[in-house]
Amino acid sequence: MKARIIGTGSALPPKVVTNDDLAKIVDTNDAWIRERTGIQERRVSDAAVATSDLAALAAEKALKASGLKPEELELIIVCTCSPDMLFPSTACILQGSLKAVNAAAFDLSAACSGFNFGLTTAASFIESGKFKNILLVGADTLTKYLDWTDRSTCTLFGDGAGAVVLQATDREVGVLTSFMMAEGQLGPVLTMPGGGSRDPEEKNGRFIKMAGKEVFKFAVRVLETSIKKILESTGKTVEEIDLFIPHQANVRIIDHVSKKMGLPKEKVYVNLHKYGNTSAASVPIALDEALAEGRIKSGDLLILSGFGAGLTYGSNLVKWG
Repeated sequence: MKARIIGTGSALPPKVVTNDDLAKIVDTNDAWIRERTGIQERRVSDAAVATSDLAALAAEKALKASGLKPEELELIIVCTCSPDMLFPSTACILQGSLKAVNAAAFDLSAACSGFNFGLTTAASFIESGKFKNILLVGADTLTKYLDWTDRSTCTLFGDGAGAVVLQATDREVGVLTSFMMAEGQLGPVLTMPGGGSRDPEEKNGRFIKMAGKEVFKFAVRVLETSIKKILESTGKTVEEIDLFIPHQANVRIIDHVSKKMGLPKEKVYVNLHKYGNTSAASVPIALDEALAEGRIKSGDLLILSGFGAGLTYGSNLVKWG
């Protein structure tokens, strides 16, 4: 059996924060941010909006597109590193709001690689015969964990959610192969130190802290590695890929890897200029938008790739159909 994507959906907060808006509160400007990241604006959720709220909106759209009812779902996986609370899981909160009464539910934490890890996990459950219908959501509200005086991080992130519904099929479509990996020894270069069991009183601050140059070097290296791994495992070539949907973190990372791999710009999907880095939501939002724009047709081969805190990275090869 294969895990076929039969519905997609995405959700973004209505509030837009431009680079010029940020320039009013931190020492930066539009040109500085664009040149270094490619980001022009991002979406920021209100204080009353939690990760599960955005996840529910994206999930409802994906379910509608799939034609399934919530009670037909057997498993819900929410990929997030900004859950509503430590427990219950955001997935259980989502299960309750959707009234998906027949579904198991759990969260998966792999930061910006979350959706790719989740897609590998969901596909494995379907391939094993354990489940037939799975809802997979990538959702994060990392703007709630930004130090708005730190221009190295507050310029990068935005909030959002993306969702897909996966269904078992005996056709040779859907997730063809996956690769995921971690390099935990590099974990200290991207952290949120406060709030966990090591620092429950948040003495070190519950803010994102990042060594930007080290993360950049890691991302460029592993994005290429994970793409090569899934191509090698299937015997596919770069020329056979119809669309590459990478994690939307930095346009310089995407451009560098695309050129090195020989992927022309028309085969690379980029929307980070509108949303910034939405972490686990990045890839499914881009997938949903690419589909809506007619960039994906039946039979197309897609590479979905992510990298993030952990440090983690992974890719999935998907045949649309």
